[in-house]
Amino acid sequence: MRWKEQIVDFKNYNLPDESGHFGDYGGSFVPETLVPALNELESAFRTAWVDEDFQSEFDHLLKNYSGRPTPLYFADKLSSMLGGAKIYLKREDLGHTGSHKINNTIGQALLAMRMGKKRIIAETGAGQHGLAVATVAAKFGLNAVVYMGREDTLRQSLNVRKMELLGAEVIPVDSGSKTLKDAINEAIRDWVTNVEDSFYMIGSVVGPHPYPLMVRNFQRIIGLEAKKQFEEIESAIPAALVACVGGGSNSIGLFHPFLSTDTEMYGVEGGGKNLELGNHSATLSEGSPGILHGSLSYILQDSNGQISPADSVAPGLDYPGSGPEHSYLKDCGRIQYSSVSDAEALAAFKHLSRTEGIIPAIESSHAIAKVMQIAADYKKSDGIIVCLSGRGDKDFSKEVSDGE
Repeated sequence: MRWKEQIVDFKNYNLPDESGHFGDYGGSFVPETLVPALNELESAFRTAWVDEDFQSEFDHLLKNYSGRPTPLYFADKLSSMLGGAKIYLKREDLGHTGSHKINNTIGQALLAMRMGKKRIIAETGAGQHGLAVATVAAKFGLNAVVYMGREDTLRQSLNVRKMELLGAEVIPVDSGSKTLKDAINEAIRDWVTNVEDSFYMIGSVVGPHPYPLMVRNFQRIIGLEAKKQFEEIESAIPAALVACVGGGSNSIGLFHPFLSTDTEMYGVEGGGKNLELGNHSATLSEGSPGILHGSLSYILQDSNGQISPADSVAPGLDYPGSGPEHSYLKDCGRIQYSSVSDAEALAAFKHLSRTEGIIPAIESSHAIAKVMQIAADYKKSDGIIVCLSGRGDKDFSKEVSDGE
């Protein structure tokens, strides 16, 4: 286990530090107008996180509104066909709104209301975070504005209609590549302009401190549940965990409670058409450190330091950056990051659908593709947990459903 070669005490892992850094990564690189807002947010979050009433309400909503705990399902046919480890699927696709995103938006909505913020700003790529934002806004009587790249509004039109039905205003973004990066740019501009009365609800473990910490803590429920469920079924810890990584919230949510164990971890990025710059979204496995959207992390950039376009069949992975905690965990070797191509993900999408009768999100299909590659490297007595981060009904373009 190569991470053991590093001098990192994961049994006492307590990052980020007070300045929001995970080793060299993270921090807060923002305009001066946002510094007071981020300080206010951090103070509100730290106070809420240790408040029993906040935790009680958060837990109540996760259970009774979102439907947690989500099942840990033994994929017996898939396991048999792969001929190696036993494959378990952490069924985040069965949660309310169809993905893990609802965990974070419930937490942030409770925080926004504590802070007296009635207007929510958000961005979305695959539409699952936007849908979760629109959902909690409707429940709590908040006004939601969701920025979404024009390209993504076309690819994920079903989620756009759902967001609008729930009362959110969806604003298509026509700048740049018209995808997630550009939606985030517009959301940040809105926040800078309306910082006094608006709450920016980031959907992943990216952005300036305290967002990577805050979103991770709201998503740790995935790994905490999975750890308990696997122990009850197998009386052991899993040999490996596998999850897709864009910004990285579903993966860090699964991985974080296992960092101090001997479990191997695989983060799977969008390999796109090929690994030439501009044709993929493999930020951690192919990128280099730089600053994007308020923090230092691995990003995709050209030789002049300009942000490179990201490309993936999965809109939720179509982002040229990564979370700073993922960047740190890559450098110390605790998590192995790699990519699978669009073609491999599409094949996995079809394979799981026809093998287990479960249609995964195209983002999650990247994790399925990876476990199909590594399962035979493990013993039959080993267990591997794959985070099935979302369901695939949003992905029924002809390209995806045909598996081409």
